[in-house]
Amino acid sequence: MVRFLASGKWLSKILYWIVVAGLFALAAWQRFSLPLDPIADPDIWGYLSPALKKLTGGAFIHNGRNFLYPGFLFLLLRLFGDFRAITITQHLLGLGAGGLLLLTWQRAAVFIGETRRTGVLHCLLGLAAAAICLTAGGPINTEMQIRPEGISAFLLGLNIYCTIEFIARAFIIKRPAVAFGIFAGITAGALASIKPSFALMAVLPLAPLTVFVYRARQWRKKFALVGGVVLGGIVLFLPDYLLGRSDDLAAGFLPTTLFVVHADLIRDQMADELRGEADLPYKREWLTSVHEKLAAEITRSAAAEPWHYHSLGFSPDYLMSNETSINANLAEYFGEDTGAFWKFYRSYYWRTWRGRPAAMLRKIGGQMALFYSSRCPAYDRSKIISLSDSYRLTGSSLHLPAYQSVWRNYPPAVEFLGRANLLAQRTLTIEQPRLLRTMLTYLADLYRPLLLTSIALGLLALFSPGYRARFGWLASLTLFLFSYNAAACLEVAIVNSLDVWRYCTVQFYFTLLAEVLAVWLGLETVIHWIRWGRPIQTSTPAE
Repeated sequence: MVRFLASGKWLSKILYWIVVAGLFALAAWQRFSLPLDPIADPDIWGYLSPALKKLTGGAFIHNGRNFLYPGFLFLLLRLFGDFRAITITQHLLGLGAGGLLLLTWQRAAVFIGETRRTGVLHCLLGLAAAAICLTAGGPINTEMQIRPEGISAFLLGLNIYCTIEFIARAFIIKRPAVAFGIFAGITAGALASIKPSFALMAVLPLAPLTVFVYRARQWRKKFALVGGVVLGGIVLFLPDYLLGRSDDLAAGFLPTTLFVVHADLIRDQMADELRGEADLPYKREWLTSVHEKLAAEITRSAAAEPWHYHSLGFSPDYLMSNETSINANLAEYFGEDTGAFWKFYRSYYWRTWRGRPAAMLRKIGGQMALFYSSRCPAYDRSKIISLSDSYRLTGSSLHLPAYQSVWRNYPPAVEFLGRANLLAQRTLTIEQPRLLRTMLTYLADLYRPLLLTSIALGLLALFSPGYRARFGWLASLTLFLFSYNAAACLEVAIVNSLDVWRYCTVQFYFTLLAEVLAVWLGLETVIHWIRWGRPIQTSTPAE
């Protein structure tokens, strides 16, 4: 418990736990009063098909997705034989994420020197953060989907808790920390596995581990930490490597994505090269036809799907998936020589970087600006989140001929789709109360001011020994959490587009935690300033 609750105030302790129990009861009721059948969409087959093929007598094969989440689905369906087990488990993990947020918040108390007089403030902010995390409609909706986002909040919570506990033990309170460091490294790898868009972000928890290995004097601790993380990484990624060696879909996903997302810039690069006299990597006549086809398909995609990718001005999904578009045309040209196909995509992506670096950097900056706008898109502020539309999409998503031959042989899948069709005929919604929407709106609007304030206070801690002695660790922790956003957004900005809503909303957990930490840091600074009459104190006055 936080310090002010540990000082003998039993009434405060009882009240605190009553509030916590009430929050979890409300959050559980919100989740389990909704239909328990999960939600599917056209992209989930890569996650679901390995499990269904294995359960119907085939092999668990790699189908364009990393191993961990498909393995999670297989385990649940093998144990329970019911698709509702997916939603139930993901809801329980969502509740667990709220519990981890409270544990993380309590541990954050050691990052500031003295909280006896501001313990109530710390406690109330933690309860407010937990209430938002547990009751917000966006995460609840995500937990109902057959997607890795459904378990991301729990893994993020576990990773952040282990990382903060490791930092606290290794550098502040000087207690055994290696076990928490190992779990921080393993959960970072798990995040990169279930969500490749978290790969760059997953490097961040390794930074304090690296500092510890560099500074630690005991070789036994260094070996245990490094060995544990490496062993965990092997267990996580070796099955994926073995299963994915023959998966052309997985091998081609990244180069195809890079090509179609940057199609307008690649089109312009091709045009520049075709106008010049320099040697070309492919025949000029063929490249001319590819350029003409690409230019026409970019225009056609913008007209066909104007609601997609507003920041890009065209639809990469159309270019990738439409049966008559550029990706299908090039696939037909290269035939079975997929190596040459992916090489062409990679070649023109890197040629565009070399030929148009300023344009590529502008694209990345424009994508980053989508998240760091005046209203942060990590929060779903809708009054009503429709589930009926999602269940209608569930039925149509799995009725493609290539999919039916698999799921029709697994009776629980047939039953699941039957229930989904019935649910699609009902009016089902997740409703967010006005107070919750107001809090989410404030958080969305305050993200950028809180980030800038935290940076300013971090600089103050850097240059002021007095402020650093009291608030340096808390300022560092706050900026560390904000850096999760920066890393996650930068990777998506480089590879894809933040127009895809889930790349923003999947950041809900650590965005919320970073903002509440920033509020706490700011309030503690103001209170200290008011109490002692100036913002910088070379030493804490005696009580």
